Amino acid sequence: MTKLTPTPAGAVLVAIDMSKNRQEVLIERPEGGRRRRLSVMATKKDYDDFAEQLAAIGRPIVVGFEATGNYHRTLAHRLLTAGFELRLISSVALARTREALHNGWDKNDSKDAQVILHMLRIGATQRYVDPLAAGINDLQELSKTHETISKAKTQTWHRILTHYLPLYFPEIARFAGNSRSD
Repeated sequence: MTKLTPTPAGAVLVAIDMSKNRQEVLIERPEGGRRRRLSVMATKKDYDDFAEQLAAIGRPIVVGFEATGNYHRTLAHRLLTAGFELRLISSVALARTREALHNGWDKNDSKDAQVILHMLRIGATQRYVDPLAAGINDLQELSKTHETISKAKTQTWHRILTHYLPLYFPEIARFAGNSRSD
């Protein structure tokens, strides 16, 4: 069973929409008021400045983001080492919530940050575990390598079956689908 980790009531919520070159950030204080929006470029200096800005708030901070390829790893690691609580938002849940809230599937970075903030507020998140800090980075890389090799093997097999065999050996088509000949 999934262990629920509700969002603390007095925490400052920070929603980050990750991308390759620039992260869109939306910050909401618990007392309400105007949300603060900023962009953080994907550089070490900007990440350090962003972590210092969050630390200067002086209150508990919960940071939520959607994992986007591997682009989230560097900022997540930096924020984790700074001592912030990180939450992961499911990509599927984010897409469905965005569609429900905005009556459409079109997406942009500012909408995504708003939806991430909404999901943080209602507690529809998962605890983020940094593979490097948890010591499972090697296992994760091995798993990704296995997945890549398996996909390449399947693609090659399908290419042989659908292109090369019919082109060069059309008479073998009646044997190719037989499980004994595979």
